[in-house]
Amino acid sequence: MTRGDGLGYDILSFEPTGKERFVEVKTTAFAKETPFFASRNEVEFAREASDQFHLYRLFDFRKTPKLFSLQGDLAQYCTLDPVNYLCQFQ
Repeated sequence: MTRGDGLGYDILSFEPTGKERFVEVKTTAFAKETPFFASRNEVEFAREASDQFHLYRLFDFRKTPKLFSLQGDLAQYCTLDPVNYLCQFQ
């Protein structure tokens, strides 16, 4: 079954116990600390499913790829700066 984009995560995986794990992957060719973009939906989903949400950060991708992961609400680890707005006519 295909669900499409907009779920708030990239990959549905499972813990050894069978519990669902929701994985969002963010990749950069630059350093570990390079800022990244997350959609409002991703941020909200990470908050709502914090016990099952995992961010996989792949960095230094072009030279020597490395990975770290964070579990839970993105606001625990990142300053969330809203940089885009949807402007709808009134």
